[in-house]
Amino acid sequence: MLLRRLLFAFSLALCTLASLPRPGVAAEKPSHVAASLVAADTTVQPGRPITIALRLVHDPHWHTYWVFPGTGLPTKITWTLPAGWTAGDIQWPAPRVLLDSKKNIVGNGYEGELFLPVTLTAPADAAPGTSVELKASVEWLMCEDICIPGSAKLTLTLPVTAAAPQADATSGEKIRATVAALPRSDAAWKITAARGAKNVLLAITPTAAGGHVPKDLHFFSEDGFTAYELPQAVQSDGHGGFVLTVPIDATGPADVTRLLGVVTSENGWGPGGPARGLRVDAAFSASGSSSQPSTLNSQPTAPAAPTSLLGTLLLALVGGLILNLMPCVFPVLGIKILGFVNQAGHDKKKVVMHGLVFALGVLLSFWTLATVLAILRAGGDKIGWGFQLQSPAFVFTLAAVMLVFAMNMSGVFEFGLSATGVGSDLQMKSGYAGSFFTGVLATVVATPCSAPFLAPALGAALALSTIESFAIFTAIAIGLAAPYLLLSIFPQAVKVLPRPGAWMETFKQFMAFPLYATVGYLVWVLAGQTTEEGLQNVLFGLVLVALGVWVYGRWNAPGASAGRVRFGVIGLVIVAASGLWLGWPHNAAARSAAATASGAPEIAWEPWSREAVSKLRAEGRIIYVDFTARWCATCQANKKLVFHNDEVLRTFAAKKIATLRADWTNQDPRITAELAAYNRSAVPFNVIWLPGKDAPVILPELLTPGIVLEALK
Repeated sequence: MLLRRLLFAFSLALCTLASLPRPGVAAEKPSHVAASLVAADTTVQPGRPITIALRLVHDPHWHTYWVFPGTGLPTKITWTLPAGWTAGDIQWPAPRVLLDSKKNIVGNGYEGELFLPVTLTAPADAAPGTSVELKASVEWLMCEDICIPGSAKLTLTLPVTAAAPQADATSGEKIRATVAALPRSDAAWKITAARGAKNVLLAITPTAAGGHVPKDLHFFSEDGFTAYELPQAVQSDGHGGFVLTVPIDATGPADVTRLLGVVTSENGWGPGGPARGLRVDAAFSASGSSSQPSTLNSQPTAPAAPTSLLGTLLLALVGGLILNLMPCVFPVLGIKILGFVNQAGHDKKKVVMHGLVFALGVLLSFWTLATVLAILRAGGDKIGWGFQLQSPAFVFTLAAVMLVFAMNMSGVFEFGLSATGVGSDLQMKSGYAGSFFTGVLATVVATPCSAPFLAPALGAALALSTIESFAIFTAIAIGLAAPYLLLSIFPQAVKVLPRPGAWMETFKQFMAFPLYATVGYLVWVLAGQTTEEGLQNVLFGLVLVALGVWVYGRWNAPGASAGRVRFGVIGLVIVAASGLWLGWPHNAAARSAAATASGAPEIAWEPWSREAVSKLRAEGRIIYVDFTARWCATCQANKKLVFHNDEVLRTFAAKKIATLRADWTNQDPRITAELAAYNRSAVPFNVIWLPGKDAPVILPELLTPGIVLEALK
């Protein structure tokens, strides 16, 4: 473990130094939302309610959030009222889907001019002829592509009169229209819901035929049960109603028995009616009773791109043709064809026969390779090596192999120099045997630079069926042999071939980038198969593999002395092996069991939220909160140093410390607002809540096990 940590620390050191926090001055936060208190009426009657609204005017493209925002934070009003006055909750208008500048869904909320009504009630003993001062402290989160917390202290003064109140000429009509359009149940519509493993089917049917036809329906959840950011499918039921397929949030509450929320229609729920929102409160029925049960466990996605073995074979054929343009193949292509002609005299049939024998050598070589891989596949099934791309160890190995081949094509080192000489001797054989060996060695020995192109084929062969693998290798072989066959039939065409030159090396290096792209894809696959820490080890392990290959290429250049070559080989073995060891994906369950056996169980992090902190504080728990991000190198260094320390792990387990992680890898307005509350705008930021304390212990940016343990005392 110590060596693994040292290797990781060595790879991370420069990144950590570059990302250390620097002193600075906090920038002022501009407000893109104007807030004010307005009243529906101009006066107040004793003992009677009055509707007051928080008016928010958003700058273009800025928004604030609904009470159930999806992401973000809802607007909050804290009232300071005279004695005897009471205030109700905010009455939330129907929200809209919020989009950022890239048209990604970022939550549920509002834009433009917004009124949030609240009912306030005056005491019966309010004296007519006096005035009342209503004060409110307001907080909101305003977002465009960035999010900024906003706040204001607002005051509204109204006279108290015994006479009937008069509507406010400026805001009264707008407030009453907002209240009239608030989401509510409607007897004209029947609502039912069925729950599946991945989706909810929300059926909305009219209770009378020939009525209003709503448009552009969308469901907003009130408890986070459904996924706000995923698309919803809307279908007509053929009887004037609609069925919405709403994806379930995988991280939402699991014990939900009713569907709660608001479903909106952009043209309202009645002819000329202002209400966009229809209240939903429906118990889940059995999924089998749904009119469309087949959609319950499917996810609305874009149509899948059709896959075709024919297309794959075409790409393999092109790949085989490209092999002929490699610097170690192309220069001898014309020479070999002229050799065929010289061996056969001017007998065209014999020249063609030499080309066919050459092609046979290529085909047999590729079929031999396909057979070996088929045997490995069969053995792999028996030893648990099936479903290879589901194995993190296999994916990591393939990524490392692809990286090595890509670096070879980029010119970092030469591949198979000694084998080329052996192949040249065998190719000097005359007759058909010489042509056959030319085909064999064009695949295996005499054309070593074709190996990087065989690597993707090898990976495909391990992921596809045996028959498909043979078909792919056959297509590559035909592509490699095709120019020889054509030139055997038309030897005069050798004259039109371009001359070998520097362009071939440029082309070879350019073709390395598809392999780098493959490495990137395989790392992306690994990201879904291993832990966050495991992915770090994979990335830095591949860096060490690349370093080992560079050492080999640097000290094993053509003409190098035996000592330099020996140093290059030793450096390759040591450094690359260290990279493979560091990046090798380990079984999470085995790690957990080993940690438990050592008395230092791993920490199970839960998602951070203000509600989670409040709940755990009420239980009297010690709470450790880690504000972090994957792009923060200092954060990763802290985790490696602190949360792999056995004493820290045992202390957390013994004290039953609750651990919450606020992951700021992607923009999260809640975390942004929480950091701002502590006058922070960056991570890492770690705090410890101790029982009975009103404020948390704030830890420094750079942590050690001693700092954390001391804070817990």
